[in-house]
Amino acid sequence: MTFQQAYGYEPTVRYSAPGRVNLIGEHTDYNDGYVLPFAIDRRTTASIAPRPDRLLRVSSAFDAGTVLELSLDDLDPSNMTGWSAYVFGIAWALREQAGADLSDKTGFDVFIESDVPVGAGLSSSAAIECGVALAFNDLWELGLDRKTLARVGQYSENHAVGAPTGIMDQSASLLGEQDAVVFLDCRTLDTAVVDLALEANGLEVLVIDTRVEHAHATGGYAARRASCEKGAQVLGVEALRDVSVDDLPRAQELLDDETFRRVRHVVTEDQRVLDTVRTLREQGPRAIGSLLVASHESMRDDFEISVPELDLAVATAVEHGAVGARMTGGGFGGAAIALVDQESRGAIADAVAAAFAAAGYREPNVFTVHAAQGARRD
Repeated sequence: MTFQQAYGYEPTVRYSAPGRVNLIGEHTDYNDGYVLPFAIDRRTTASIAPRPDRLLRVSSAFDAGTVLELSLDDLDPSNMTGWSAYVFGIAWALREQAGADLSDKTGFDVFIESDVPVGAGLSSSAAIECGVALAFNDLWELGLDRKTLARVGQYSENHAVGAPTGIMDQSASLLGEQDAVVFLDCRTLDTAVVDLALEANGLEVLVIDTRVEHAHATGGYAARRASCEKGAQVLGVEALRDVSVDDLPRAQELLDDETFRRVRHVVTEDQRVLDTVRTLREQGPRAIGSLLVASHESMRDDFEISVPELDLAVATAVEHGAVGARMTGGGFGGAAIALVDQESRGAIADAVAAAFAAAGYREPNVFTVHAAQGARRD
């Protein structure tokens, strides 16, 4: 399925935006904390042509033959269903969150295609949102900057799609740069680009997609977020960002065991992000392995968002020579990442596949990703 097949003519412009891998900093974003993602060389493309009327029409390569439409006059989450909410929701959020005046705007025909794996924790959803947001911003001449567009994407995902995610994914997809990570303060939205230098160090990031699909809009993610909010309330802080590692003994006295463990993950994960940034700058990527492994253990034991397939992927990769490994993304399935020497990539991938087969799990999808440029007009 192509734009031409969906609409009967050729598009006038194409925009694309990448998925992302989070190097470290999981479930810290909605706690006003720190994250360290990078945009990857897997992208979602939005092919677009303007219309003379007020209609937005959307179609995609993964929903062949279906064209959904919504008037700009009828933009409301109640009128959006399924994946099309990732497109319609951006137009709605540009108006509602960013204050864009769409009263004199005309619509578009939009066609979405992607090679970002869906359900793997690589943020295929943010890739759609950010490509579309950049396109609408340019074509409607709204003049919004990329940090504002990241907030628009988050607002759309929270309120149009119904997934209570933070702002990390959209920030990585819009602000990513080649061979670098985006150090993001989720409270201030201050960003800094930190050199990864993987190529110079003979390293690659191996993604191990367990093919256990997860859904952020379901209960597990929302329950973890509620626990974090409860912990912050009991501790009398605006967000868990305001709790330090030194505060944890007091937190343990005040919180029930489950809430404390949720809080401990977020607090120690924030510290691991800061430690990773410092280590990358001072020692380079080969020195961050233990931080990656500690992050995974915290997500497995304290936040309880891992699954056996992810645990096996991480343990096997480390056992066979990975510098470090951890699950990445929201959890309850999805993917793990392993930082590996280029020459050992194949052996580690084979070892993981063999371990999955021996455990009776589905064969994982294992591939490398590289830190890439963020959203752009192609």
